[in-house]
Amino acid sequence: MNWAATETKHMQFALEQAARSAARGEVPVGAVVVAEDNVVAAAHNRSVSDADPAGHAEVLALRAAAGKLGNHRLTNATLYVTREPCVMCVGAIAQARVGRVVFGAYDKKAGALGSVEDLTASRALNHRFEVNGGLLAEECGALLKDFFASRR
Repeated sequence: MNWAATETKHMQFALEQAARSAARGEVPVGAVVVAEDNVVAAAHNRSVSDADPAGHAEVLALRAAAGKLGNHRLTNATLYVTREPCVMCVGAIAQARVGRVVFGAYDKKAGALGSVEDLTASRALNHRFEVNGGLLAEECGALLKDFFASRR
């Protein structure tokens, strides 16, 4: 499988996770952690369901991956997430030492990887990671747009 197809496959899996969030009345965000070309963990938003302010898909996926790998450092991992991570999630990504983040939809209200803030440029973070945004942005954005439209 070629690189572009592999990237797309992982983001499509993250979209499936996001759809699970929407079905539960949660903001539809999904995340997948990949290490050595294998999906290590996947999660979707569960803040409301779990009454957990840190129940974002990224944090939950990172926790699950660290548990499965037996290491809180995910240096060779890539995190695929359907929406640009927020400040909290970027902090978790940096703490986990994730090597790369690929996200779908840009978040013009709370995105911390370039839209509102670019925490990768912050001296406050002692870990640098690669960021690629916009993969399947239309599909990821449509899921969010449809979810919020249905709630208005």
